[in-house]
Amino acid sequence: MNSYLEILKNGLWKNNSGLVQLLGLCPLLAVSSTAINGFGLGFATLVTLVLSNTIVSLIRNFIRPEVRIPVFVLVIASVVTAIDLLLNAYFHELHGILGIFIPLIVTNCVVIARAEAFASKNTVPHAALDGFAMGLGFTSLLVVLGSARELVGQGTLFSQASLIFGDIAANWRITVFHDYPGFLIAVLPPGAFFGLGILIALKNIIDSHLEKRARAAAPGIVAESSAGTS
Repeated sequence: MNSYLEILKNGLWKNNSGLVQLLGLCPLLAVSSTAINGFGLGFATLVTLVLSNTIVSLIRNFIRPEVRIPVFVLVIASVVTAIDLLLNAYFHELHGILGIFIPLIVTNCVVIARAEAFASKNTVPHAALDGFAMGLGFTSLLVVLGSARELVGQGTLFSQASLIFGDIAANWRITVFHDYPGFLIAVLPPGAFFGLGILIALKNIIDSHLEKRARAAAPGIVAESSAGTS
């Protein structure tokens, strides 16, 4: 149970692919202009990570070490191709917006890194959970960054939600700032860099604060344990 919790913590916070490892920045910065765009690409990446990690873990004992990387890439490419075709068939408009960044999941360093560093060395349940945690962390970052850029750039949230959720989401758009002229740089590439930098800074501040609290609590814990021993 502890190992499962540690995998979740690593994927969501401690070793987040976008905030800590700084991997997959090309799609992260390019697609996160709105919350819905970010969610679409993030969910596709999450499914890719779960499926590719699971398959790699299943076949890891049958792959010769010298050909493991080409095999991993082949597995990832097959999964991404299937996801790309499904998106094009059932979410055609969203597929058109995300464009080349869906096929480019094959070259996303996050996916191949987890296959090589984790899935090829661990059991199927652990590998699948690692893919889910890393994918969820990446998706969460995409949604948060996309929401912030959409809010600052357009004054709205969840615009075009119907691209993913259908007609039921036609009225999900939230207009936060009425008569808002917009802030163009927020939805352009420079806005993505500024937004990601702010999120990384916030994470570092939170980590520093938690570390200080842990250090402050440590002497009390040591004293209590010493008293109990004596």
